[in-house]
Amino acid sequence: MNQKIDVAVVLGSDSDLPIAEKVKKILEDFNVPCAYTIRSAHRTPLDTKKKIEEFEERGCKIFIAIAGMAAHLAGIVASYTTMPVIGVPCSNAKSNTAINGLDALLSMVQMPEGVPVATVAIDNGANAALLAIQMLAISDIDLTEKLIVYKMGLKEKTLKKANKLTEAGWPN
Repeated sequence: MNQKIDVAVVLGSDSDLPIAEKVKKILEDFNVPCAYTIRSAHRTPLDTKKKIEEFEERGCKIFIAIAGMAAHLAGIVASYTTMPVIGVPCSNAKSNTAINGLDALLSMVQMPEGVPVATVAIDNGANAALLAIQMLAISDIDLTEKLIVYKMGLKEKTLKKANKLTEAGWPN
């Protein structure tokens, strides 16, 4: 189980699995070798460090950390590696907090100087995966070509929606 990986995804809890599913789908669609684990910034900080080191030994180039509430996981991962870390703040509907992920978002974007964490929108695992792929594509022409095709598909979907709007009688 020590396969080479490009991306490691660290979830703070199994409640983050719906967001991880979005990451997994995109990474699989682009055939990016990856691995997943659950670790807690607060309950397993030393084990988290050990897992980060293991992922780096397997060639990991980018980490995605998914967490809600205090969301210190991305910062902990960033403190243990020199690789880029992308944080995905979660709304964690199960936690019944009134702030719907804003706590997680703020804890990720307010990292101290010297410990950067790139952060995507709340619950946006797909964008985290796409950002990781864009980073990898800097030195991988095959991924660059796949991204071009992906973005062309986005354009086509948008133009189809625009045409449907016009066909439905909306003035343009």
